[in-house]
Amino acid sequence: MTEVMDSKTLFTKISPVKLFFIASVPGAVSMLASALYQVIDGILVGQILGELAFAALNLAMPFVIINFSLADLIGVGSAVPISVSLGKKETKRADNIFTCACIMIVGAGVLIGTVLYVLAEPLLKLMGAQGELLELAVQYLRVYAMCAPITTIIFAVDNYLRICGKIKSSMFLNIFMSVLTAVLEFTFLYIFKWGIWGAGLATCAGMFVCSAAAFWPFFRGKMELHFCRSEFSVSMVKQIISCGMPNFLNNIAGRVTSILLNILLLRMGGAQAVSVYGILMYAEGFVQPLLYGMCDSLQPAVSYNLGAGNPGRIRSIEKCCYTASAVISFLSAGILFFFPELITRMFVNNPDAAFMEMSRQAVMLFALTYVTRWFSFATQSYVVAVEKAKEATLISVSTALILPVVLIVVLWPLGLTGIWLNFAGTSVLAGIMSFVILKKSSVRSAS
Repeated sequence: MTEVMDSKTLFTKISPVKLFFIASVPGAVSMLASALYQVIDGILVGQILGELAFAALNLAMPFVIINFSLADLIGVGSAVPISVSLGKKETKRADNIFTCACIMIVGAGVLIGTVLYVLAEPLLKLMGAQGELLELAVQYLRVYAMCAPITTIIFAVDNYLRICGKIKSSMFLNIFMSVLTAVLEFTFLYIFKWGIWGAGLATCAGMFVCSAAAFWPFFRGKMELHFCRSEFSVSMVKQIISCGMPNFLNNIAGRVTSILLNILLLRMGGAQAVSVYGILMYAEGFVQPLLYGMCDSLQPAVSYNLGAGNPGRIRSIEKCCYTASAVISFLSAGILFFFPELITRMFVNNPDAAFMEMSRQAVMLFALTYVTRWFSFATQSYVVAVEKAKEATLISVSTALILPVVLIVVLWPLGLTGIWLNFAGTSVLAGIMSFVILKKSSVRSAS
């Protein structure tokens, strides 16, 4: 039904609850598929290549995410004005933004890929990596850097498919990509016996194949959005950057925080502490995409109704978003808190007693994050959709960088325990900030 339904009918006529299940559930499933691959990626590297390779992967991962950050900025930033333009029935403007955004993403991939390839070794050395750990991390990062121009656009096409009402297509694309990359990685690591660079190559190959498949109907002119002769303007680029900046800064600030934490962990607990932190980040990488999938899938509907002048419908849609985010977060907190040993053994084969105790404490404390994390996450998604970039930026930067850095200082006397508590403390403070922003917002959300 949704594959043949135009965006106007989907976003303005379907009841909010039904819209939630049509749009958000497939979005969550597709992000879950992506998250499962990320977990499998960590499991395969840890189980097949060993603990040192797992630590190297986690040292390089912040830079890998930075590699994708500009594409994500442009993809998310263009999705909002495209949806608003369609809501205003300005189809030519929507097509131009779409075309220009795709060109910008490819150019950004060339730029950031070149920079990361050249600076991979010095950047990782600054983090404290040396010897074999440094060599493995550099190998992993450089594969992503070389492939950036042809892979990073995958983070935008998902938004464009949902804007066109192709929600199931978006879901199946992400499921297929996760299965394909998992099969390729197992083949490269276990059968071909390639090193950690094979793990990066598997992911990049899967992204390229799926990007090509996703854009094929756009090239054929079969979608609501069409490629056209691009007409760049300063105002358009500024609007894309403004709308995408909160997500971009969240990615960049979060990676800066991860780099800082990895530096501290290397000095406070060595490679084992970095590996434990990696386990927490894989848990985060499983829960957050679920929240992102639900909230982000509703952004086109919220933006469309903003352009169409339907504030009451926006509030109804957001009720579903906040409620579902809370349910997912509480379930995740319970699983993490009660099963820390099982989660640890998924990534590390035969951990010694010291490692297991460190990981058990870290995972249980990390679980407390999701008691409150859902609120700031849903609020940030909402204010992005209604073009309140400053409020969204404040939430994202504070959550990803400012609050964690402040809490590093405050909790420093607790040592590693303070690091593990940092996430939950940040979540509480971000929730309070988000509540204040909602109260002061001129367009109120129904939370």
